[in-house]
Amino acid sequence: MKWRDRVGRMPSLRSRAHRTLPPVIGALALLSVGALLICDASPRLFPANVHDTLATLPLVLTAIAVLFQAIRPARPLEWAKALILALAFFFWAASQIWVQRETATLFNDVAVALFVLDVVLVIAGRPAETAPRGAPGY
Repeated sequence: MKWRDRVGRMPSLRSRAHRTLPPVIGALALLSVGALLICDASPRLFPANVHDTLATLPLVLTAIAVLFQAIRPARPLEWAKALILALAFFFWAASQIWVQRETATLFNDVAVALFVLDVVLVIAGRPAETAPRGAPGY
C-alpha cells in the first residue's frame, strides 16, 4: 500500500481531537470532583480558600467538554442545546467564585434558567412513544 493511500484513510487530527478530548476532559472533571470531595472531608489537607477553586474546576471542565461535543457536525437544535448547557456550566462556575454576592446570585440564577431551558428542550425533542396495539390508553 502506498503512503498516500494510508494517509487518506487515517483519521484527521481534528476528528481524533473530537473523539479524544471530551472523554479526557471529562476524566479530569471527575478527578477534580474527587479532589473537591476530599477537600470537603479533610479540609486541613488543602490550602485555605482552595475550596471555591476546586468547586469551579469541574464545572468549567464539563463546559469545555460539552463545547468540544458541540463542535462536531450536528443539527442546529443539538448544537443550540449543547451551547445552552455549556453556558449554564460556565455561569454556575462563575457564581462559585464571584466576589460580589449580587453578581454571583445573578450568575447562579442564569445558570438555573439555562439548565431548565436545556431540560425542556430535551423533553420537547424526544419522539412521542407509540403504544402497542391493544394497549389500554390513558
